[in-house]
Amino acid sequence: MISMQAIACGAPGKVAALAGCLLLSQPAFAQEEETTTDKPDLLFLVGLGVQLRPSFPGADQFRLSPLPFVRVRREGDLLPDRAPDQNSSIRIVGGREGLSFGGTFNFQSRRDEDDVGAAVGDVGSTFEPGVFAQVFVRENVRLRAEVRRGLGGHNAFVGDLAGDYVIRAPDDRFVATIGPRLRFADSRYHRRYFGVSPQTAAATGLQPFDADAGLYAVGATAGTLYRFTPSWGALGYVAYDRLTGSAADSPIVRAFGSRNQFSTGLAVTYTFAVKR
Repeated sequence: MISMQAIACGAPGKVAALAGCLLLSQPAFAQEEETTTDKPDLLFLVGLGVQLRPSFPGADQFRLSPLPFVRVRREGDLLPDRAPDQNSSIRIVGGREGLSFGGTFNFQSRRDEDDVGAAVGDVGSTFEPGVFAQVFVRENVRLRAEVRRGLGGHNAFVGDLAGDYVIRAPDDRFVATIGPRLRFADSRYHRRYFGVSPQTAAATGLQPFDADAGLYAVGATAGTLYRFTPSWGALGYVAYDRLTGSAADSPIVRAFGSRNQFSTGLAVTYTFAVKR
């Protein structure tokens, strides 16, 4: 039989070492548990609605199309303040605030001669990948530039300059953006949508017209994202562009289209959490 005296006199070093190991191991276990259980959930904000947009650049008629909406943020983050006309983007460098760069893309639907009402030539559907740069010059003032290259359809370079003033409710129930827009394109884009070749002039009776590159529209966009409940909300926007330069002077626009380009849309949104 081992006496209590032997334990007290013969193994104090072993007992102390064991106690020390247990004490040292506790922070590691606590840290591991914290890293595996304290990650915030991901909040998916999805929506679907309808929008009215010009049938093609310079059109005086509208096309009804779906208005999808998807945003992902971490639990505890504010509502996204992305402008409603901002193209789909992937941020590569930088954070949500300050200066950031990344990739972006847009899809331009086709223009048929039947849409115009004259034999001015079809322009196929165009996928427009590109890059963007964005900066918050103040806490609620954002500047953004995009340059994209059309693949198929117009096969041209296009770009946008945008400024937005961000308005956010103190309780984050809604966030709104409003600001000006400048839209640019190269001569190939202008010729495809606004130019009149001698052959087209002979077929339509329009005057021949050689469209130049540069600024083709100025305008403004306003939108808001509103939460009725933590789960349900709505998204709405209105936009206006005024054609300028060669686009405004185009015989196609003057005879079959409009210099005033309006867009609007409305969607219902739903937020749900995904555990991480």
